[in-house]
Amino acid sequence: MQSAPERTLLIGVEVTSRGRSQAAPLRVDTSESLEELAALTASAGGVVVGRVLQQRHQFDAATLVGSGKVTEIRELVHAELVDAVIFDQELSPTQLRNVERALDTKVLDRTQLILDIFASRARSKEGQLQVELAQLNYLLPRLTGRGKEMSRLGGGIGTRGPGETKLETDRRRIARRIAKLKADLERVRTTRGVQRSQRRAVPLSTISLVGYTNAGKSTLFNRLTGAAVLADAKMFATLDPTVRQIRLPSGRRVLLSDTVGFIRNLPTTLVKAFRATLEEVTAATLLLHVVDITSTSAAEQSEHVMKVLAEIDAGKIPQILVLNKADLLESGEAAQNPETLTHRILGETARQNATESVVTSGASGLGIDRLLERIDRLLVADPVQRVRFRLPVSAGQQLHLLHERAAVVSQDFLEGFCEVVADTPESIRSRLEKYVVVE
Repeated sequence: MQSAPERTLLIGVEVTSRGRSQAAPLRVDTSESLEELAALTASAGGVVVGRVLQQRHQFDAATLVGSGKVTEIRELVHAELVDAVIFDQELSPTQLRNVERALDTKVLDRTQLILDIFASRARSKEGQLQVELAQLNYLLPRLTGRGKEMSRLGGGIGTRGPGETKLETDRRRIARRIAKLKADLERVRTTRGVQRSQRRAVPLSTISLVGYTNAGKSTLFNRLTGAAVLADAKMFATLDPTVRQIRLPSGRRVLLSDTVGFIRNLPTTLVKAFRATLEEVTAATLLLHVVDITSTSAAEQSEHVMKVLAEIDAGKIPQILVLNKADLLESGEAAQNPETLTHRILGETARQNATESVVTSGASGLGIDRLLERIDRLLVADPVQRVRFRLPVSAGQQLHLLHERAAVVSQDFLEGFCEVVADTPESIRSRLEKYVVVE
């Protein structure tokens, strides 16, 4: 029998400048952040029964919200039969311990919530290792012990006395596990590096989909590649990277990768743990920065994506802004010039590295052909030109390469050889240089 969803109470705190009126309205980004926390809670399987927004001149060192607000929250916990209290800010180990004691219920912060979602969504061994490493790095400084009452006493000479506390034992065990996970992930990173080297040996450009979580990246990925990657309205539906080939209008084949979605205040532990996954982004030739243009926070979300890209040294990779979910706009809006739509929704800040914008819908297929054309044009590192090849009949491997990596226009089998005309990427032409017919 399925258990009832946990009843949760959300807590958000806005730090105001001194002298600002307590009656002043909360900033939009604070309430929006709490809305996002509610969506994260729903993704984790919880139901929100209440929200508390507080304004303070500074965070309280002991409880984040202050003793008076803690008393108010405790009354709400009892009145609403709350199972868990979730803070939108990250709690220090001291704050977490104090609030748990005062409320006598489960207390989590935004980081713990995101880690929990990641743990439930990770499917591959790599993803599970990454999430566990992030969880343990978060947990280690938050371990608390009770001194002598948690001491272990042993028998025999040299074991009498207070011995070793359970806290120390737990810390050492977790430290050993972290070291093992890091070693395992380093092997994963090495393997991924080998795989990328093998892919580079076959001259294919790599394109990565990046964007805020729930921007529709996986739906767009499925539309472009014909794959069946999980596309869910829940946040962080896709964690494990997926790479597929796609054929561009010129006939070139490129690799497209779908990666984990970003979010504001993405925990540093997660960015570090998912380094091997995010290296798929840093190795890309071109980024498709997917934006949900129906979101009222589209500009802010794009800025957060740019911030994370800068953190992983991918901020200078060329981008195409993909204004996604156009099927949810009014027909007049969807028909607007992409540049106009970009300026109206995102302004100039989120366009730092974007060469141009394309309006798309992963759900309906709107704008997909235009997006492929833009990709084709921007990948100038491997330009395409029409070339005539004369291959001996024994050159089956080279003929197969042309069919795989170029767009064959015509093919004629003559005595002793095969003549092929194809729109060919420069990288393929150079490999088959001795078969080129100079006209």
